[in-house]
Amino acid sequence: MPFFIIFILIPISELFVFMSVSEEIGLGMALLMCLFSAILGGAIVKYQGLMTMSSAHESMRRGALPSKELFDGLCIVAAGATLITPGFITDALGFALLVPMFRDAIRNKLVQSGKFQTTGFGTEYSEFQDPHRQADPTIIEAEYETIDEKDDA
Repeated sequence: MPFFIIFILIPISELFVFMSVSEEIGLGMALLMCLFSAILGGAIVKYQGLMTMSSAHESMRRGALPSKELFDGLCIVAAGATLITPGFITDALGFALLVPMFRDAIRNKLVQSGKFQTTGFGTEYSEFQDPHRQADPTIIEAEYETIDEKDDA
């Protein structure tokens, strides 16, 4: 089903919308708008990508998992892919993914549905936990099992 949507429905919808827009404003202006949105979107993607990488680096330096930054990076990559695809529908989706509040809303929906959580090193991190809480570096969480030597013999 995703193959059908991505490679059949979206291009047909894009053609229909592009033809409708070009009838209203002219073919040259519609092409110019697509070109301008790709250039502007590329510049915004580059800027936000660098800022997200910097923020992820800072989170890792503090010892925190950069789950927010990883999700934002994924959204920014998806925005870049949709913005270089010619068409007004994909451009609208791409620019929406570049809005931090829109990404936060998507992330919060995924967290609430239980489909987005980060685990690592025996701890679970959720967006609902206090992000300002610093882990105590002297505490090591581990699981252990007591093995009785009498059972092995």
